Amino acid sequence: MLAVVKIAGQQFKVQAGDSLYVPHLQGNTGDKVEFNDVLMVDNSGTVSAGSDAKATVTAEIVRALVQGDKVIAFKMKRRKGFRKKHGHRTHYTQIKIESIA
Repeated sequence: MLAVVKIAGQQFKVQAGDSLYVPHLQGNTGDKVEFNDVLMVDNSGTVSAGSDAKATVTAEIVRALVQGDKVIAFKMKRRKGFRKKHGHRTHYTQIKIESIA
């Protein structure tokens, strides 16, 4: 069974047993989370999408906080002495999909 689910404004294609990194979710390691915003479901060749896709995706939080790679935004104007350096590391949560029902 395959599903396309919307998590924190992003779409992910998931199957039972998949492990993926999603934008940071509230919760601790070992907590169960449910996602009800399912956009499409493929159940052994039968595809339902939109309002016909009545499914719930259940997942477990494997690691509550994972930091992404450091991203640096550097701005500079030549000959003016203007330099700005901003950086950040995006926070993610690692989840494991348990079931699609």
